[in-house]
Amino acid sequence: MAPQDAILGWDEDANAEAYDAFTRAHPMYDATSRDLARRANLADATLAVDLCGGAGASARAILDAIPAQARVISVDNAAAMQRVGRRTLTDHRLRRITAPAERAADHLPAGNADAVVCNSAIWKTDTAAVFAAVAHILRPGGRFVFNIGGGFAGVRHPDEQSVRTGPTLNALIRQTAVRDYGYTPPSTASDAPPKLPLETVTEQLGKAGLAVLEAEVTAQHSTMAEKKAWLSIPVFARPEGDFTHAQRMRILDTAYALTTPDAPSVTSWLVVVAQRPETA
Repeated sequence: MAPQDAILGWDEDANAEAYDAFTRAHPMYDATSRDLARRANLADATLAVDLCGGAGASARAILDAIPAQARVISVDNAAAMQRVGRRTLTDHRLRRITAPAERAADHLPAGNADAVVCNSAIWKTDTAAVFAAVAHILRPGGRFVFNIGGGFAGVRHPDEQSVRTGPTLNALIRQTAVRDYGYTPPSTASDAPPKLPLETVTEQLGKAGLAVLEAEVTAQHSTMAEKKAWLSIPVFARPEGDFTHAQRMRILDTAYALTTPDAPSVTSWLVVVAQRPETA
């Protein structure tokens, strides 16, 4: 068992509780979930799949968008996240399946889903395998809607730069760790290609039999206070390296003290809408 001050993973109760609490106290996941649900065209859906659904932030938005008689199936590999979700989100239309996204097709009927939604998690998966699974699940004409963090996609919304009034909280965390703990940040090539650019996504979707309908770079606006709360979730805490979680929280508090709580913070996303063709 991991010690209490370890950085806990997605299948640890402490992290699942902290993550769910964040989604309820702050608008980021609710806003992105509602954006994806809107793009999925769920008004006439009978079945929607919440892929990598976690504790249910996206499921809440999907349930609000589908007809009263429709169903949602949430697929996630972390039982701890689903345990929290069962306690905090109860709806007879929602069913949960514990399985990796790559194996979703093993647990769901072929060609039945009107839409598959994946919020804030696709880059953590084997995307080629996930896209193939999604293509198997979707009905002809069904939509697959997901987002990719700007850093992974290699995109930046203009707002990310225009509203910045000083160093990012991540930059201040690194500076604090270097100054107070002798931290040596890992060297990364400034010209390293993004891990999941649109070109790669489009190619992998095409091989799976899915076509891109829309790709848009969006901006999620928040504050330094919300960013601090997000970085307090154990799995997101920084910096990486040989630190206890308690040390990371002390570094975070020191760095945050150098900011203004209501100072704007912007996160870029690449939002992709794909579709299984109506005919082969």
